[in-house]
Amino acid sequence: MRLNELRDNDGATKKKIRVGRGIGSGKGKTGGRGVKGQKSRSGVAIKGFEGGQMPIHMRLPKRGFNKPNRASYAELNLGGLQKAIDAKSIDAKKAIDEAVLVEAGVIRRKTDGVRLLAKGELKTKVDITVAGASKAAVEAVEKAGGKVTITKPAPAAEE
Repeated sequence: MRLNELRDNDGATKKKIRVGRGIGSGKGKTGGRGVKGQKSRSGVAIKGFEGGQMPIHMRLPKRGFNKPNRASYAELNLGGLQKAIDAKSIDAKKAIDEAVLVEAGVIRRKTDGVRLLAKGELKTKVDITVAGASKAAVEAVEKAGGKVTITKPAPAAEE
């Protein structure tokens, strides 16, 4: 086989229908768009239009609220942290904080903080500073001989 003998499998490519190339082509004149009106012109987008009936997105009730300035945390599982330590991208003997995690590529970018979660297993002793951590994660780190420092105060419980 040579480069000039390479070709697609049968049925892998389909010929494009060329519209507006004369009445004899079967797709000439109006190009399969029908006759006149808004949809026969180019640049038309009638998304969500239901022929004058009230569109579904307007018929359904509004629900919920998205807080525009809510904090966004990077989630870090214990298993992911252990994996990074095993791969030697994080030095477990030094203190670990958000900057170290970003530099190591464990979390993608700096956010409003890191939240430590208990999924996975931690075998190494670490000193980690995070914005928040689950109780199980804190227990797992302390069981391995490490320490968790939480920087952001926990939200006050409403009574």
